[in-house]
Amino acid sequence: HSPMYYFICCLAVSDTLVSVSNLVETLFMLLIEHGVLVVKYNTLKHMDNVMDMLICSSLMSSLSFLGVIAVDRYITIFYALRYHSIMTLQRAVIVIVMVWLASSISSTLFIAYESYAVILCVVIFFLSMVILIMALYIHMFTLAHQHARRISSLQRKQTAPHFTSMKGAITLTILLGVFFVCWGPFFLHLILILTCPRHPACRCYF
Repeated sequence: HSPMYYFICCLAVSDTLVSVSNLVETLFMLLIEHGVLVVKYNTLKHMDNVMDMLICSSLMSSLSFLGVIAVDRYITIFYALRYHSIMTLQRAVIVIVMVWLASSISSTLFIAYESYAVILCVVIFFLSMVILIMALYIHMFTLAHQHARRISSLQRKQTAPHFTSMKGAITLTILLGVFFVCWGPFFLHLILILTCPRHPACRCYF
C-alpha cells in the first residue's frame, strides 16, 4: 500500500486509456471510411470531440504521473527518514485526484478552444515534464554515484563505484530512452505544426 504503487497504477491506467481511445478512434474512422458505419455529421463531430478529450486527458495524466513518480522517488532518496510523514496515503490520493481533475479540465478546454495556443501549451507542458524528470533522475543518479565512491573508498575497492555507476546509467538511459521513443514522435509532430507547418520536409513528416 505504498503511495508509489498507487502512482504507478494510475500511470498504467492513463497509458491504457491512451491506447484504447486511439484504437477506438481509428476503428471508427475505418468503419466510416468504408461505409460500414453511417453517422450524421453532428453526431460524428460530438464523437470526435469526446474521443479527442479522452486521448488528451489520458495523455496529460500519463505525463503528469511520470513526473509525480519521479518526485516521489526523489523524496524517497533525499528525505528517506521523513518520507512516510511527507508522502502519506491521504496526500497521495489528493495528488492523484488533482492530476485527474486537472487533466480532464485542461483537455476539455484544449478541445473546446482548438488553436495554435493550445498546441503551444501542450508542447510547453511536455518539455517542462521532460526537464523535471531528467533533472530529478540525474540528481538521484549523481547522489548514488557519490555514495558508491564513498563506500568503495572505505572498503578500499575500486570496482564497486564503476559497476554501480554503469548499472545506474543503464537504468537511467532505458527509462528516459523509452520515454522519448514513446512520446517523441507525437510531440515532434506538434512542434513542427507550430514552427514549419508548410515546409516540404515538415509536410513529408506529417
